[in-house]
Parts: sequence; C-alpha cells; structure tokens
Amino acid sequence: MKLVIINGSPRKKGRTRIATHFIAKKYGAELFDLSEVNIPLYNGEAEQMELPVVQQLKRLVQEADAVILASPEYHSAMSGALKNALDFLSSEQFAHKSVALLAVAGGGKGGINALNNMRTVARGVYANAIPKQLVLDPQCFNYEQNTLNEESAELVDGLLKELMLYTKLYQNL
Repeated sequence: MKLVIINGSPRKKGRTRIATHFIAKKYGAELFDLSEVNIPLYNGEAEQMELPVVQQLKRLVQEADAVILASPEYHSAMSGALKNALDFLSSEQFAHKSVALLAVAGGGKGGINALNNMRTVARGVYANAIPKQLVLDPQCFNYEQNTLNEESAELVDGLLKELMLYTKLYQNL
C-alpha cells in the first residue's frame, strides 16, 4: 500500500516535521515536506501547473493509496503552506482516497480548528477524510531523540491502522 504524508509546516525544525519524519520512517510513507520544497503562491494560472514541484506533488497524491495531511495550528487553522499546496490539487488526485488528519498544537486546546479546517478542504477536493484524527501537543515529543514519545507513537499507530482499514475497505468495493 502506497502511503504519502504531507508535512504542512514550513519550519525546518518544527514539531510537525518531527512527527511526519517519524511516520514516514516507521510506516514507509513517502514524505512531501513543505519545509524542503518551494511551492509558489497559488494563483490559478495554467503555467503554475507545469512546474516540476507541482507535478511531483500531484503525481505523489494521485499514485497514493492513502494520504496523511499534517499541519501545525496557526491562528485557528491549518498552515498557509499546507492550504497553498492543497490549492494545487483537486478531485483528480483525491477522489475516493482515504485521508488521515494530524494537527500539531502548542498545547492546551489547540489543534482542533486546524483539523476542522483540513477536513473542510479535504471535502472540497473529494477526499475521504477518516473520522479518527489526532492532535499532538508539545508533551508528545521526545526532543532529545527528535522523535515521538512511546505513548504518542501508539496514538499515531492507531490513526494509521484506521487509515489502512478505510483504505482496504474502499479498495475492496
């Protein structure tokens, strides 16, 4: 099963990047890391769709069996970087595709608005955002090892198991 994860954080050393690299390594997911690529601000012009980085993103999502969208919560929404990347995609890439949502928050009550925002956009591109979703707070990370702590890794495992379940169910239709 081909799994793609999009790191929606533009930060080179952010917690979202730690989480997405952990998931990519543990589950063999292909990572599209918005902290490493330069996607222009979406303007709807046809020539943008021909840019190699846009073609790569479209191809990765199109060929994936399932996708994970991961974003920090910025001002009660997903990151602008992730929203911009998603603006280059459409139902052509996402139709009938299972998508898991992961938010990385600053603590307290953060993350839920980013999840809701991602869910709304996923619906707009005809993705099947699964019901299970996850927020990782600062205490979920092992900063010395640049990874997730054991309890958080188990939460991610639960999210991935549910994503795989929905993906397999759809593929068997």
